[in-house]
Amino acid sequence: MSTASTVRGRVVEATGGGLVRWLAFGVFWGYLTLRWLYQWVGADLLGMDPRAPLLPVETFRSLAATWDGTPLGGLFSFLRVAGEALPAAVTGTWLTIILTIVAMAAGLVIAVPLAVARVYGGSVTRWIALGYTELIRGTPLLAQLFVLYYGLSLSATLRELPFVGEGFVPAQAALVAMIGFTINSSAYQAEYIRSALQSVEAGQLTAGRAVGLSKLQTMRRIVLPQGLRYAIPGWSNELVYLIKYSSLAAFITVPELYKRTQDIASGNFRYFELLVLAGIIYLGLVLSASALMGRVERRVAIPGLGE
Repeated sequence: MSTASTVRGRVVEATGGGLVRWLAFGVFWGYLTLRWLYQWVGADLLGMDPRAPLLPVETFRSLAATWDGTPLGGLFSFLRVAGEALPAAVTGTWLTIILTIVAMAAGLVIAVPLAVARVYGGSVTRWIALGYTELIRGTPLLAQLFVLYYGLSLSATLRELPFVGEGFVPAQAALVAMIGFTINSSAYQAEYIRSALQSVEAGQLTAGRAVGLSKLQTMRRIVLPQGLRYAIPGWSNELVYLIKYSSLAAFITVPELYKRTQDIASGNFRYFELLVLAGIIYLGLVLSASALMGRVERRVAIPGLGE
């Protein structure tokens, strides 16, 4: 086979694989968006039950009974259980996404000063930043959530704030989870950014000072724009980490995806089907996040930088 034919075959294979991937993403996010709109708008404008399934659950039930005892019957039984649980699971998925986005964004705000202090700060600020990151990274996330929720009774304090639990404002348990995830994520993001800043040649800081920039200006205009690009792979890992470990919020009564499916399984004892359903949704979120971060990395890449 010629080289041209080999290259052409690889291009076709890559294009076909990309098409299947984006089609899967379209179906996944299309259903989630449709389900959210149905729950938020359908009940008010159309007078529909927001908990009603959009899938033909009764058809799946009859097909499962017809093919009972066969692999096909097991598949239709799973589709029936999943179809009934999807309204609640999709509602929990929305909260899972909010927890992840808030923790990533707020954690970044804390992580950048911590990383800069670790690399360029004085001895006191370095030790403070080091103590914070090592304390947070050295203790379990679940323990941190328990300290905030049960030990400090932070939920009782947040409950007194206005608008908590009203409209799109999460309830106090979800706010505690956001604070806990933000603190935890900031320590990990600080380490990713620290290692990225250390990848920038030290001579660039000296060159910036030589052309009249202050140390702060050099950091903001020269070092950080390069270092943050180096940190994108670490951020991808942290985003995936947060999506999966957001399930720990269930242990402080936050009704996210895992908590919703677990509550349903406690009532109908279909743990296998419901945990598989939750796993499929988590997998869809993780693959979407990985694809998004890969696209961001390619979009902001500077030719020759880091190669």
